[in-house]
Amino acid sequence: MEDLRELYQEVILDHNRSPRNYGKPAHSTHHAEGDNPLCGDHLDVYLTIENDLIKDIAFEGKGCAISKASASLMTASLKGKTVEEAKALFEQFHELITKGEEDIPDFDVMGKLAVFAGVRSFPLRVKCASLAWHAVLSALNDENGTVATTE
Repeated sequence: MEDLRELYQEVILDHNRSPRNYGKPAHSTHHAEGDNPLCGDHLDVYLTIENDLIKDIAFEGKGCAISKASASLMTASLKGKTVEEAKALFEQFHELITKGEEDIPDFDVMGKLAVFAGVRSFPLRVKCASLAWHAVLSALNDENGTVATTE
């Protein structure tokens, strides 16, 4: 379990310092905004979807290390997936960060996203880790407004 904690810190710090797919693209077909007022995280997610495939995905905004790292890993994980695959990965990620505190995550299934299993012990951090995911789900469902993780 100590190895997972060390990997968690390493991955979070790396993706916070050098977030992947960061910035507003010149063109996108879907957009959503996410806000976590408890932590101060605020981001926008942009997707380009063609023929039910996520061709491009990016984000911009400000937030804590967990929020930025989660958004960065999310964009890397969802690029090239179908809309349904993205929605399924949302469900898997949400379960990973909210259920089974003693369960060791399956790296074969979740890849680097598995490091976020550690946040399930900290309810406020779950909101940070899930913000970008809730925003992308809103964009995929063509919902209007801002997604807030206040519940």
